[in-house]
Amino acid sequence: MYRSKIAGMGYYVPKNVYTNEDLTRFMDTSDEWIQERTGIKERRFADRTEETTTTMAIEAAQIAMNRAGVTAHDIDFIVFATLSPDYYFPGCGVLLQREMGMREIGALDVRNQCSGFVYALSVADQFIKTGTYRNILVVGSEKHSFAMDFQTRSRNVSVIFGDGAGAVVLQPTEEKNRGILSTHLHSDGADAEILAMYYPGAHANKWLKDKPPFPDQELGGLFLTTEQLESGAALPYMDGPGVFKKAIVKFPEVIKEALAANNLSEKDIDLLIPHQANLRISQYVQKLLGLTDGQVFNNIQKYGNTTAASVPIALCEAWEIGKISDGDLVCLAAFGSGFTWASALIRW
Repeated sequence: MYRSKIAGMGYYVPKNVYTNEDLTRFMDTSDEWIQERTGIKERRFADRTEETTTTMAIEAAQIAMNRAGVTAHDIDFIVFATLSPDYYFPGCGVLLQREMGMREIGALDVRNQCSGFVYALSVADQFIKTGTYRNILVVGSEKHSFAMDFQTRSRNVSVIFGDGAGAVVLQPTEEKNRGILSTHLHSDGADAEILAMYYPGAHANKWLKDKPPFPDQELGGLFLTTEQLESGAALPYMDGPGVFKKAIVKFPEVIKEALAANNLSEKDIDLLIPHQANLRISQYVQKLLGLTDGQVFNNIQKYGNTTAASVPIALCEAWEIGKISDGDLVCLAAFGSGFTWASALIRW
């Protein structure tokens, strides 16, 4: 059985920078208010019409492929993680395959929100280890800005998120001390509704008794209504304190699980790359695990929360600036809507 290695990686963030001060033009907020709660100073927003989740993924994927020394023809399989696809369906995987001129390969779309990239990496890892594929493109890409409500009523959500994409090419290796050592995936839907976008959807308010009613008619009318749009019910919802309480428990748990599975401890970590959800969460987890500043990489200050894209963007940036070297033990960890959480331990 092979082990998976990251042969190349790349990331892309849009050129449009929006600082906290810029957001005060649209809502009642302040740089101090945002930084105190999230640590975010600025974020990138994609072009409104020319850039999509898929086009940003293409930019990141091309860099990753170039660094891995492969072409679009060499890619055997795509795993694409996003919560903001170009279309409700089909997913972005096939759009990426089409636009990059790839062969008629499989394309799998992963909908695990903030944990999406680590889940996608784990799926790809299984295909590599069993010899099914040799070059898998794993992508995390998000265009949040198209769906955010830039008004005071939604500031708790809208100030947090940004756009961007990250990608890696996964390949097999027979080196025993290199590559993905293990991945660990979890979920608990007990509190699924405290971080969610309820509409459009097929639930017909099955789980949401306090939401606007659907039209009283025999067929249709259950997907999205004018009342839901006008009332704001169709906007993303987040119970920030509730998410924080869950994250600071599950983040360290899944990191410790990965270390224990490989007979390692926190002191063995050369670099932890947490999903960039909130700088305060990352700092809390760092303190719980007893890690130094040099053992944890954060870039949410510059890019905001890019959900499925945040881990590959941070991973690539950390590597580019020399914070990851051959032989280093790198831990990826994520927690997000669902709730889902995951970790991956990699020997570089």
